[in-house]
Amino acid sequence: MKANIVSVGNSKGIRIPKAMLKQLDIHNHVEIKVEDEGIVIKPIKGKPREGWDRAFKMMHERKEDALFIDEKTDFEMEGWEWK
Repeated sequence: MKANIVSVGNSKGIRIPKAMLKQLDIHNHVEIKVEDEGIVIKPIKGKPREGWDRAFKMMHERKEDALFIDEKTDFEMEGWEWK
């Protein structure tokens, strides 16, 4: 199928027919990458943050969930000097 390249703000884009999106069950997000001499667009399967609950539980069990920032850090930045 041929598609025209159209202006989208300062970028360019293509219009993907509704039937094609429905066939591939694409709703909001896709993965796009350059492969060989072309652009490949693939649907992203799964939901955002899917599996995070299991990963966080495993991190806790392995004691890998320590804070990287000291709890006493002054986030209000009082007394900080910027150069």
